[in-house]
Amino acid sequence: MPRKIWTGSINFGLVTIPVGLYAATEDHTIQFHQYQRGTADRIRYKRVNETTGDEVGYNDIVKGREHGDGIITVEQSELDEIAPGRSRTIDISTFVDLGEIDPVHFQKTYWLAPNSKEHYRPYNLLRRAMEQTGQAGIATFVLRGKQYLTAVRADSDVLALNTLYFADEIRDPADLVGDQPEQSKPTDKELQMATTIIESMSGEWQPEAYSDTYTERVEALLAEKARGGEVQAAEAPPQPTDVIDLTEALRRSVDEARKGRKPAPSEDLSELTKAELDDRAKQLGIKGRSKMKRAELEQAVAEAEQGSRRAS
Repeated sequence: MPRKIWTGSINFGLVTIPVGLYAATEDHTIQFHQYQRGTADRIRYKRVNETTGDEVGYNDIVKGREHGDGIITVEQSELDEIAPGRSRTIDISTFVDLGEIDPVHFQKTYWLAPNSKEHYRPYNLLRRAMEQTGQAGIATFVLRGKQYLTAVRADSDVLALNTLYFADEIRDPADLVGDQPEQSKPTDKELQMATTIIESMSGEWQPEAYSDTYTERVEALLAEKARGGEVQAAEAPPQPTDVIDLTEALRRSVDEARKGRKPAPSEDLSELTKAELDDRAKQLGIKGRSKMKRAELEQAVAEAEQGSRRAS
């Protein structure tokens, strides 16, 4: 059962619904400790007074900011006192069409659940009403000392709360791309070919079809090192497409798309076992494959397949 990280209520109109807030996602990133190189000694961090060098207990630390020639400190209790709604309400101020919210504003997702059985009716009333109208409730609330702009929306059998970035937290993309030269605009032919590639690669969104392969590789790396095995480097990323070769790269991609194949760079040979690589090399007629190390075999197969595609 997920741990409740916040307790409060949703307010819309004169209706108040007590709810609990739960994290909707979990992080599977592999966590490492730090050790001094060549030893099994853990590295630890301490909170120390930069003037005396003495370690300071957590309860003796307060927040503060420089102000003029001095420092103003603030207790957590003082921050809680000024929090809107005393940090315990999600006040919906307006309802908007969910599709109108630019995805760049979405930050993190949480689930909202009623605190008790007697609150299920008003909870489900709000969820069903937003589900039928396609509307999301815009609200603010305070979590862990920070005020968030949020969108409360219907999601399957629960209410979801998405924290949103405020407008002044969104960077202007024009600052990144600036004024673009006239020659940077694609030609009609290039645009038509790129559209054909996208259409050939289109499919339904199936999140279960994707997995964190990097974490899996880190686990495999640790297991291989524990056995004293050799670490195999992954395939290098493809080189950027030269502007001069753009049309040719598009043409080849369209050709492969029409043959029912996705562009070849999407295949990662490092995910194949040594036996699978041997079989692929045998089919391609690669000589001397039995004496090759895995990395050499991987490179030979990649080069042979690339040559085969060019010939076709």
